[in-house]
Amino acid sequence: MTLNSQRTKIVATIGPKTANQNTLKKMYFAGMSVARLNGSHNTLIWHKNTIKLIKKCIPDCPILLDIPGKKIRTAKLEYEPIFNIGDQLIISTEEGHNGKKKISITNNQLHNFLKKGDIVFADDGTLKFTVKKIIKKDIYLIANTKGKLKSSKGINVPHVSLGGELVTTRDKKMIKFAVENKVDFIGLSFIESGKHLRKIRSIIKGSIPKIVAKVENQAGINNLEEIIEQTDCVMIDRGDLSTETNIETLAINQKKIIKASLRASKPVIVATEMLDNMILNPYPTKAEVLDISNSILDGATATMLSGETAVGNYPLDALKVMSKIANSTINHKDLFNFNNSTTNNKLEDGTAIAIRNLCLYLPITKIVAITVSGFAARIISSQMIPQPILAVSNNKDLARGFNIFAGSKGIFYNTKFYKNSLEHIPKCINYLYKIKEITAKDMILVTALGYPSLGRRMNLIQTHYVKDLIKTFSWK
Repeated sequence: MTLNSQRTKIVATIGPKTANQNTLKKMYFAGMSVARLNGSHNTLIWHKNTIKLIKKCIPDCPILLDIPGKKIRTAKLEYEPIFNIGDQLIISTEEGHNGKKKISITNNQLHNFLKKGDIVFADDGTLKFTVKKIIKKDIYLIANTKGKLKSSKGINVPHVSLGGELVTTRDKKMIKFAVENKVDFIGLSFIESGKHLRKIRSIIKGSIPKIVAKVENQAGINNLEEIIEQTDCVMIDRGDLSTETNIETLAINQKKIIKASLRASKPVIVATEMLDNMILNPYPTKAEVLDISNSILDGATATMLSGETAVGNYPLDALKVMSKIANSTINHKDLFNFNNSTTNNKLEDGTAIAIRNLCLYLPITKIVAITVSGFAARIISSQMIPQPILAVSNNKDLARGFNIFAGSKGIFYNTKFYKNSLEHIPKCINYLYKIKEITAKDMILVTALGYPSLGRRMNLIQTHYVKDLIKTFSWK
């Protein structure tokens, strides 16, 4: 399979252990489709240098920068307290506490919203506390579980509204950083409405970076349709979602989000603890294998690795394991011919269904989507067709971002796309032949927008034996 045309994409988080040229290249060839950077960790200088490194050694790999948003985290701690059930900890909205006596958090208003008896979770819900009392900016907690509270770990207070601005000053700074450093995607935490996303877009101004909306609380579930409509991609952050809603409804919510995303032909990433055992061990648990498989069977277009590749002992093994599980599951889906097509009566949906049927009926080996924005690649990829999609654009930055679509590889070709002719179509196909993305043995399906006008998208389908094109156009 062509690199980066995996049917299920893998988003891998880059951290201290993997931010080097040798490991990044190995990760890319092991199946990493998107390199993720977690803005909650490390400094902006570290992120800037890592972005430069990724662009240098794996230039075709898109970069996702995750922005903290409203998410509350513990500060960078010199001392990470270990505690037993019944022990008391003090978290504080005041800066400067290193964890020895008190633990500073990133939200300076939380003490105003909590009361005695409230439940507080930490570290993706693995740690649970009850509020004992609040004195000024100090929140006294009683541990309901034993464990260790580490630096930069998430703090959740389910069902408590924290108010505040939709986009914080810190968010604006991070978005500006993302734009200046030309990352391909920004991940935004705790997206609660379409209004929230429109505000983000007004700050970005341009078309890049694309937005990955993280659905991780009840407001996100309640406003799911408008969020999906306004975003470019959806991420299911199951750590926060499980604590902000109810852990017993996590599977139901995941299925709901995936189904709604596919209905809108939007990529959807499933994240959190997918191979958590492989942070410390060279093998997955059976439950993790089932989790990845079931997520893909439900229609997830991408799965994500966090600590497994950022700080884990076996980052390459984790990628290889996830890739093998994904490929086995996709082969099973193909065997039973699951149909994830959309049902809206739109021109592009009808075209996508026609493409899917042709690909299942004819001996098509590759799909060529000639598209400036990536719209055609996104729509076709939602059909989960077995053939790889070669998405050709004359916008270099946009082309790189196509790699997040299932089964797709973004390819940049510097040529003019004509509005009053189809002259650019054979040029694009010839370019693919020259760079050996297609060969004389291929039968290709080509889709494009012919004679574009307002509201018209993906209205053209062609099928060709490449050997016939070579003869017709005298390609060398």
